[in-house]
Amino acid sequence: MKKKRVAIIGAGQVAEKVHVPNYQANEELEIVAAVGPTLERVKSFAERNSIPRFYTDAAEMYAVEKPDIVSVCTPNRFHFENVMQALEAGCDVMCEKPPAISADEAKLMQETAEKNNCLLAYNFHHRFAEDVSILREKVKEGVLGDIYVTKVQALRRCGIPGWGSFTNKAIQGGGPLIDLGVHMLDAALYVLGYPKIEKVTAKMFQKIGTKKSHGTLGEWDPAKFEVEDSLFGFIELEGGRLLQLETSFALNIKETSIMNVEFCGDQAGATLFPAHIYTDESGELVTLLSREEADQDRHQKSMAAFIDKCLGKKALVADARQGYIIQQLIEALYQSAEKGESVSL
Repeated sequence: MKKKRVAIIGAGQVAEKVHVPNYQANEELEIVAAVGPTLERVKSFAERNSIPRFYTDAAEMYAVEKPDIVSVCTPNRFHFENVMQALEAGCDVMCEKPPAISADEAKLMQETAEKNNCLLAYNFHHRFAEDVSILREKVKEGVLGDIYVTKVQALRRCGIPGWGSFTNKAIQGGGPLIDLGVHMLDAALYVLGYPKIEKVTAKMFQKIGTKKSHGTLGEWDPAKFEVEDSLFGFIELEGGRLLQLETSFALNIKETSIMNVEFCGDQAGATLFPAHIYTDESGELVTLLSREEADQDRHQKSMAAFIDKCLGKKALVADARQGYIIQQLIEALYQSAEKGESVSL
């Protein structure tokens, strides 16, 4: 059987720790090339990961290698151009989150994937936890009833990343919302069935990142801290339902980190990581479902689903349409926070 040819765009940590090992573990695939910003860096990346060829020019790589599958693992600003180039070359694409910097870019990416009959998926890996699939089924069965309030938290007390471009707004597109909040928003919306978003109202702060230079995730230059260090939002969904968002790189909370979603229905409530469902019966508190630990094998399951889909097998992925919806939401939240007014979608 002829193996599908894979190329990696980007020579950073997520490419090396997530994408490469999952492709290499599948006998139906072969990684043929890597593309990186500098010759020294991509050569080192390729040699460490036993990738036979490496390039600094993606166009040259496509002309020579003719890959079937491409992973885009670049900084956010470069997602759009690299995904578009891969789609125009007829490749199926797995792109790291967020989809892009703007909603217009994400929409064009979706349209190009559909036009070229290519698969475009995003690595919203948290939605692939077993906890998420369990709650999604319970919601479809009506166990929670009408879910009228959802609370999304993606919070760190002192977790500004001290590497990469996470504090550079032009390259990253923003701070904790576009880096952390995007994950929990996708998980929440997936469990809810991706309902229509009607209006958002947000407020963001830059209170800590410009005053400190050290945190639990390394050091940064406070003079170059250009993104929000926290953002809070109210998202109005169809049917009068509410989704509340809290996200931060740095916020003086009790816990070191919180990455979770809480659902409040008129029949029962639930939390996502780990999955719990609870209610009361005649005044007695009742637990309907309780998992001791959350499923941590999320990256592997996300990549496995994408690979299965590329190989023609049945699998659910975080697709281009959902990526566009998420990008619209991220953009609207930032617009609302910057303008000081609600934004309708």
